[in-house]
Amino acid sequence: MTKEENEARLKKLKGIVSAMPEKPGSYQYYDADGSIIYVGKAKNLKNRVSSYFHSEVDRFKTKVLVSKICDISYTVVNTEEDALLLENALIKKYNPRYNVLLKDGKTYPSICVTKEYLPRIFPTRTINKKWGTYYGPYSHVGSMHAVLDLIKKLYRPRTCKQPMLKEGVESGKYQVCLEYHIKNCGAPCVTKQSWEDYQKNIEQAREILKGNTREVLRQMRDEMMSLADELRFEEAEEVKRRYLLIEQFVAKSEVVSHTINNVDVLSITNDEKVAFINYIHVSNGQINQSFTFEYKKKLDESEEELLQLAIVEMRERFKSKAKEIILPAEVNIDLDGVTITVPQRGDKKTLLDLSQMNGKQYKFDRLKQAEKLNPEQKQVRLMKELQDLLHLAKMPYQIECFDNSNISGSDAVAACVVFKKMKPSKQDYRKYNIKTVTGPDDYASMKEVVYRRYHRLVEEQQPLPDLIVADGGKGQMEVIRQAVQDELGLDIPIAGLAKNDRHRTNELLYGFPPRVIGIKDTSELFRVLTQLQDEVHRFAIEFHRNKRSKRALQSELDTIKGIGPKTRDELLNGLKSVKKIRESSLEELSTIVGTSKAQIVYNYFHNQAKDNEK
Repeated sequence: MTKEENEARLKKLKGIVSAMPEKPGSYQYYDADGSIIYVGKAKNLKNRVSSYFHSEVDRFKTKVLVSKICDISYTVVNTEEDALLLENALIKKYNPRYNVLLKDGKTYPSICVTKEYLPRIFPTRTINKKWGTYYGPYSHVGSMHAVLDLIKKLYRPRTCKQPMLKEGVESGKYQVCLEYHIKNCGAPCVTKQSWEDYQKNIEQAREILKGNTREVLRQMRDEMMSLADELRFEEAEEVKRRYLLIEQFVAKSEVVSHTINNVDVLSITNDEKVAFINYIHVSNGQINQSFTFEYKKKLDESEEELLQLAIVEMRERFKSKAKEIILPAEVNIDLDGVTITVPQRGDKKTLLDLSQMNGKQYKFDRLKQAEKLNPEQKQVRLMKELQDLLHLAKMPYQIECFDNSNISGSDAVAACVVFKKMKPSKQDYRKYNIKTVTGPDDYASMKEVVYRRYHRLVEEQQPLPDLIVADGGKGQMEVIRQAVQDELGLDIPIAGLAKNDRHRTNELLYGFPPRVIGIKDTSELFRVLTQLQDEVHRFAIEFHRNKRSKRALQSELDTIKGIGPKTRDELLNGLKSVKKIRESSLEELSTIVGTSKAQIVYNYFHNQAKDNEK
């Protein structure tokens, strides 16, 4: 791979990572052939996967793994525990190269079932398939030991490391050990437990390790009923004990309900030009496949038509023989021996919701990737979203917002901020001193400023905004309407942003009479509207503060006729305060600013003092 190709590969991968959600899930790395080479889990997918691509990564094996990655996929789940269980299921199914090759002390352990005459079951990190069958690897040691503890309680496989041959058992070569006396082993080495019974237990243990708990439970239930029919109640009670242990274990460890087996789940997330269809396959209570596909529409196909195509294509692609397909809506498709289910509640509805969540997340990620490459696409999307929300005749390219600021009516000002393409256009911001309103009357001040703003735009034949937003509720909207529609005769849509008791934006209002428009306060559009309101408030407060400060800092020397800024500054620099200037003699003043200027200042303060004495 050339340097340019490698840089392009890393750029593509980092683009995928930057769009990943900050949610729990399992991630999969693919090589150039499209094969899964690594499966991992994460509490936070974006943070975990991005850590592989940090420049300071110094582990050799991690660098080797990263050098082989050509693509990344992931599956979002609800909890970190679900991410762990899903990771285990995917590792068992695909046996990825780099999950197995990590053979140091930090690698995942597996469970080995030996090929001996009397097989043993134990955890190991060393894989040698000529000695037995391996299940795993397990990324969470606690989960592995939970399975081993269950098997130990259920089947009591031997734990001794002594090699045992058929001839030795038949000749009585071996003796029972302590494990038999404390009832942890059935002593098949001395035929206290028959070889057939021991092998049956080992086979059931294998099924549990494969995840086929449903089949084991069915067999045990049949055996329990058969023993009860034969009045062998003690043996039936022992089978029942094992049955309950497995049920308890399954309830804690399955990703989905263990009653769901060999099922396909499809959901669809629609867009104007594209549909995203998520496919999940569930086998023995575990998700072992999850993919989202993008379908580009050609003839404005319906959701039913797209799902029909997806069902056939995905079952063919993944060689699925599932007898049940879970869908969000009925689809007119006839598959031999296959049932279509549209769940309304329960475990299957939870599974469908999980599929829909993955489809929506995939759509969101693709959108974010596209917007990174073309930032204007995001702005157009937000404008279109606001247009649809308010049912505007055209997209709101230019939005203007007004706010007032004063303290008990003093230094009353107003501000207008302008957003173009959902971004601040600061060169178009305007400040206004209130001219016709006396006292603290926000409504009258708002009406004056709005009238002045749009009267001038009309006179100068400047473009008018596509939407006016009031920083306030119904009252502010009404006075803007009076100025714009009644007095100027303009047809400009008007909205309002109301705040709650904590002075936080919580409602979008539109129409006359104004009505609340439903918008999620976590949405991107709501954040932009909040930014608009915060910006006009900041701009108005800043203007008001500057005006008030300028008035407060004005010196009494500025009111003396014949004394300019230069003389004022010389006096203040020399005597430090107006009080000392007032108390100074004519000679002291003359040494600083000369005789003529000093006489003007001296006469001003002494004439003022004489006037105060009268």
